[in-house]
Amino acid sequence: MESGKLAIIGDGDSITVFKAAGLATFPAENEAKARETLRAIAKEYKVIFITEELARPLTEFLKRFDEQPYPVILSIPSKNGSTGYGTELLKSAMERALGVDILFNN
Repeated sequence: MESGKLAIIGDGDSITVFKAAGLATFPAENEAKARETLRAIAKEYKVIFITEELARPLTEFLKRFDEQPYPVILSIPSKNGSTGYGTELLKSAMERALGVDILFNN
């Protein structure tokens, strides 16, 4: 695996700009396609971004990637804006790692 290899899975409009930034882009119109794509590329990429609309319904599926160092799966807003899902995941990961909520002080 090349170091720093990055990819993004999402709807076509949301991922187009990432192609210009050098990321491998994988369009997915629904969560079934996103799951299939993620399975196919997981061993090839170190960091995989997935748009929030696709990540949310795949929450349980994505948890299996928490047990291994790579790939790191990160949820990002789509062209429609943030749903807050990525922030929820970050908060949860920090609480698991540290035992406290240091980001949001709740």
